[in-house]
Amino acid sequence: MPISRRPLAEPPTGLSTNTRHLPAGGGVTAHRHDVHQVVYAGRGVLSVSTDAGTWVAPATRALWIPAGTLHRHRAHGRTVLHAVGIPADDDPLDPARPAVLAVGPLLRELIIAYSRPDLVDTDEGRRILAVLLDQLRHSPRQALHLPTGRDPRLVAVCALLRADPADQRTLAALGAAVGAGERTLTRLFAAEVGMTFPQWRTQARLHHALVLLAEDVPVTTVAHRCGWSSASAFIDVFRRAFGHTPGAHRAWR
Repeated sequence: MPISRRPLAEPPTGLSTNTRHLPAGGGVTAHRHDVHQVVYAGRGVLSVSTDAGTWVAPATRALWIPAGTLHRHRAHGRTVLHAVGIPADDDPLDPARPAVLAVGPLLRELIIAYSRPDLVDTDEGRRILAVLLDQLRHSPRQALHLPTGRDPRLVAVCALLRADPADQRTLAALGAAVGAGERTLTRLFAAEVGMTFPQWRTQARLHHALVLLAEDVPVTTVAHRCGWSSASAFIDVFRRAFGHTPGAHRAWR
């Protein structure tokens, strides 16, 4: 769903670097920063949405949000949000849009430590930030973006699959439901979201799986609700996407 472009109030002071505890389903309304921001969920799962789509990050990933990007946060499960503001002229990544980054043990601890607002503009804080920026420069980016199309027919198909990730209909059958041909939708997926239909559907299922796992839904139930034929098939895809099993993912929380 596109974010409203109505005039926004300035975000609360300290929002760009802080630690916040968010309830399940809670979040931060649409806003933007004059600085870049790294956000990390020390607990729970965090998603960031813009007009270009949604990025989801479990505890082994962080989200990079470039300065000036209109975005909103949502917590899935009880979430501890650690946010780090980075001056706009100090750009360790230089992506034009949000990105998901791999977070190792050192980067995790640096983000958590620096997200204490009392460290900002102190000698200790500057030393931590310098190491944090070095770590960010070497952090692999992860393909955890669920892009949003513009064509109403494509938007309608994506909405059907977001509402029910277990929907097994072919692209032709989904197209018939929204009044579009399979070839047209295939072209739209390539042109507007940069993925094939199977790639987008798998990504949507993985995003939904992260949300369900954050809500403590059993792994077998997650697999069923997200459209996998078996728990083992789900675990295999999840491991290839995130580098660990759904069970290990729970341990991070």
